[in-house]
Amino acid sequence: MPANISKFLSSFNKDLARPSRFDIQIPIPIVLAPFYLSTAQNLNMRCEITEMPGRFFVTTDRKIGSAPIQKVPYHTTYNDVSMTFIVAGDMNEKLFFDQWMELINPSSNYNFNYKANYVTDIAINQYDMQNNLTYKAVLIDAYPLDVAQLDLDWSSDGYHKLNVRFAYTNWQEGTVSAIADNLGVQALSGFVSSLS
Repeated sequence: MPANISKFLSSFNKDLARPSRFDIQIPIPIVLAPFYLSTAQNLNMRCEITEMPGRFFVTTDRKIGSAPIQKVPYHTTYNDVSMTFIVAGDMNEKLFFDQWMELINPSSNYNFNYKANYVTDIAINQYDMQNNLTYKAVLIDAYPLDVAQLDLDWSSDGYHKLNVRFAYTNWQEGTVSAIADNLGVQALSGFVSSLS
């Protein structure tokens, strides 16, 4: 039986989440701090487009007898996260990401650096209409995987937008309520496991 209109309307008693109410925080790798600290601090205001990270399971098919095939998860996978930055006239955003890529893999010898020297934890924050933090995703051990080209065009009167794709180990929800919920789920899961 379909829900009545009053129940439907009452389900919207709070404002909706708006994709434009976000910012990011990129702590700069320590080696780059003396040269690009102010640029890195401005990145949260220069990030025009990004996405909240997702999570999915890789599955395998399991068939027992004549029962239907079941999908069984065996591995967790995280997609890369892309961010688009508005580039200033002095090209500092491009220079910053170029140097970060150089830190990962110096073009003088092409020997990759140790991962601990170039990763950082990036926060993606979602806010409500009153600017209260409602959701926070923290990309653990993130680093730029791909710094896209910037196209040049005499017929264009726009501005440069730099797309950067980040890899990371995993992500965690970082708001206080989610941390408490996560501890509760872990405790309940441990209790259930102890019963079996």
